[in-house]
Amino acid sequence: MKKTVIKVNINCQICKTEALKAVTKLSGIDQISVDGEKQTLTVIGEVDPVKVIKQLRKVGRIAHIVSVGPPETPKPKPPDDPVIPPPPLPPYCNGCQLVPVGYIDDPYNHSVCVIL
Repeated sequence: MKKTVIKVNINCQICKTEALKAVTKLSGIDQISVDGEKQTLTVIGEVDPVKVIKQLRKVGRIAHIVSVGPPETPKPKPPDDPVIPPPPLPPYCNGCQLVPVGYIDDPYNHSVCVIL
């Protein structure tokens, strides 16, 4: 598998569509992408770059090979931040073993802590 980057004269959406239609007719292509700002067409797969150029020139596009090489391998994601344990529960009584606690932050009536 190889990645081929081709410089193509792309001025509008119609030019982009024509270039994509011409290249997708070839076999051995895994992925195609077009960058209109850089005016590049990137083809990933087992396809001959010269055949891609010929297809583009058949539809009237001026094309030049920029680079041919192996595709970029995806970099492994860095490990996520360690999981922080939740804060400890408030003390509880032996009868219910759990004390629900509520906290209300009201800017007009001050902060209120409620133990049910």
